[in-house]
Amino acid sequence: MRSTKLLTLDDVKRIAAAAESEARSNNWAVSIAVCDAGGHPLWLQRLDDAPPMSALVAPEKARTCVLSGKPSRTFEDMVNNGRFAALKMPVVPLEGGEPIIVEGTVIGAVGVSGVRSGEDAQVARAGIAALTTVKEAT
Repeated sequence: MRSTKLLTLDDVKRIAAAAESEARSNNWAVSIAVCDAGGHPLWLQRLDDAPPMSALVAPEKARTCVLSGKPSRTFEDMVNNGRFAALKMPVVPLEGGEPIIVEGTVIGAVGVSGVRSGEDAQVARAGIAALTTVKEAT
């Protein structure tokens, strides 16, 4: 058997706060979702003025990452490059989902929706960076 790290509520709050800070510093109205390694929601927030649909899309971007172990952009790129069969996969082929990888294992993911896809991904990565910075310091 192997041991794996798990996200704690404190971890999730740290991720969400950093992601929210990144979004607010850019005046981006987004929804932020964090899920565990099973794709189960641990956090969802929709900032003021974020599109209502973003609260549905953000968790699915996160779930896409834990199912695949890859950023959700991978599937957007597949579709944009003509691999339309990816549309039949149980994933959201939109950039903005980033996996949380610790010691080579996906332990969760962050999904963001509401602005341009690259901006969504920037917010997600800012959240994850807050977690990995703290983990490296301990």
